[in-house]
Amino acid sequence: MLRVATGLLLLSLLPLFADEREKSANDAPDFQEVYDLLRAHLAGATEAELNRTAVQGLLQQLHSRAALADESRQSSPKPKVESAIRSAVFDGSYGYLRIGQVGPGLDRQVSTAYQQLVASNQIKGVVLDLRFAGGADYETAAALADLFVATEKPLLDWGEGLKRSTPKTNALSLPLTILVNRQTTGAAEAFAGVLRQADVGLVLGTNTAGKATIGKEFTLKNGQRLWVATSLVRLGSGQLFPTAGLQPDIQVEVSPEDEQAYFEDAYKILPKANHLANAPTNQVNLSVTNRLPHRRPSEAELVKLRRDGQLPDPDAPPLRPRENEAPPHVVYDPALARAIDLLKGLSVVQHFRAI
Repeated sequence: MLRVATGLLLLSLLPLFADEREKSANDAPDFQEVYDLLRAHLAGATEAELNRTAVQGLLQQLHSRAALADESRQSSPKPKVESAIRSAVFDGSYGYLRIGQVGPGLDRQVSTAYQQLVASNQIKGVVLDLRFAGGADYETAAALADLFVATEKPLLDWGEGLKRSTPKTNALSLPLTILVNRQTTGAAEAFAGVLRQADVGLVLGTNTAGKATIGKEFTLKNGQRLWVATSLVRLGSGQLFPTAGLQPDIQVEVSPEDEQAYFEDAYKILPKANHLANAPTNQVNLSVTNRLPHRRPSEAELVKLRRDGQLPDPDAPPLRPRENEAPPHVVYDPALARAIDLLKGLSVVQHFRAI
């Protein structure tokens, strides 16, 4: 028991040796030596305290691969996410699909929702929102990815053999952007990773949770339950899914509180929104996203307006927008706004290439 506590204690001290992680393992101090010194000289330390600190530190370091069941439930609260697919259209041309939980039958639901968007609108691209999405159904994650891949490619291996996409002529082929955040977990983050590796779309947001694993719960002697990742998921390339989470192609940092507010209402104006117009280039200038286009009137239109008495008085003072009044149809959700802007830019490029 003492030996176990020794190992746990020193693992809890790993943050103190951050620079040492990059060196050879042979350069690390001996666990028993450090523990004995702490036990002999650390003022006021008891065996119970050392054990408790060691366990807490160990689990903190292995947050994506091990956790006490009660602690996992006490993590930061998530917004309420619908189990069904949520769809919308932004700016008349850009579809939006939100996934809450990756589970059986989701591939059929996504395919149906996608086709309905395309059938009823002139869609130029789709935003796939996986923020706050989870699930442990990796078979469905692979089936979802297969919808977007036209050729045969390796997709995902979750311990049941490598799943590959099937060649098809009806793949969902519109330009795609994928939104993720730190609470995109399990099968949802694996799905995003497969899409990115298959060159289907760009991933935006923050690193995912890094919990694309197969796990099992064990009951401890004190009655608590310990969840342990017993195996890791591999992407189609054979690479293990990163335990630090999937890194997005474009980083969009938003505070957890603001992100939840925007997730519930993409048009919501938050107090800090007015300051984002002068943000650096890796953030979104929200004041121009999805704004209705402004077109200079033609001479014929000016003549008609003048004839009908609809031209404004040139001597009148210019109208000023009321303070904090939002322009119509402006998306203030930073990640969603950036995703739509990317699809707009791609649409313009494709238009000019077709000319």
